[in-house]
Amino acid sequence: MISLFGRVTLTSLADFATFLAVIDEGSLTFAATRLGRSLQSVSRSLARLEDDLGVQLVSRTTRRLHPTPAGLEFAGRIRIALTTIDAAREDLLASDRRLAGAIRIGTSSLFGPEYVTPILSQFLARNPEINLELVLSDEHVDLVAEKLDFAIRIGNLPDSNLRTRRIGGLSWAVFASPAYLAAHGRPEHPQELSRHECVLRASDDDRWAFGGNKKRIEVAGRFRSESAAARNATVASGFGIGLAPLWQVRRLIDQGIVEQILVGHEPPPIPLQIVWPKRGAGAMPRRVRAAIEFLVARLSALRI
Repeated sequence: MISLFGRVTLTSLADFATFLAVIDEGSLTFAATRLGRSLQSVSRSLARLEDDLGVQLVSRTTRRLHPTPAGLEFAGRIRIALTTIDAAREDLLASDRRLAGAIRIGTSSLFGPEYVTPILSQFLARNPEINLELVLSDEHVDLVAEKLDFAIRIGNLPDSNLRTRRIGGLSWAVFASPAYLAAHGRPEHPQELSRHECVLRASDDDRWAFGGNKKRIEVAGRFRSESAAARNATVASGFGIGLAPLWQVRRLIDQGIVEQILVGHEPPPIPLQIVWPKRGAGAMPRRVRAAIEFLVARLSALRI
């Protein structure tokens, strides 16, 4: 392989894919299992990539591997490129075979209509013989019982027999209306939230995590709801300060209805993943695999 600077390197696309597997799995052993390769092969691939770049991509402890800041940024950028390459390869190999049949997909009631539906509409336009059903639910339903081919899920998942494909992370936002900030002041540090009216989820333990979950701030408020839409509307009305995934309130921010505060102090991103039931080797229908690749490529490219 030849770099942009003309230097001949030994790095291959397989090395980049191996690096992403290591990042996603947090372990050389788990990455090797996922890729169907030996532990030594995965270790050599990671070392070759780091040697070629001259940068440490992961820090190693006795139990886990953690991406360095440089490694995390590099992973985010190459993930989009590799996903695009994979999608292009699938399109090329399948160019003479039309996709056909039914696909049943699960996702959440808010995220689905906003981000998943437009992408699936594009997929249907490209594949006129596909029939698709989108099932909206905020519960982690049993995929087999609900006859779902796969689901798009937000958040950390409990241990299960599902296979997973990580898409990326969803950012958080701390926000309030201009009227509230004018009347009560703008907090400059998470610790100051204890002196403010906060809008809370009904099942929260009244502590918001900041700084990579290392700091948990006690908060209080007189309005609670399990409904994200209700909480965000309450904050927009000027009642207090809210904490929500950025994608939920981006339009409110863009329209000036609320302002993002405590930028740089937000909790760590929320995992966004595709999950599907374990099947025998090669048992996933081509139409389902194509839909997953299509969603991964486009959701990975969004800044959400």
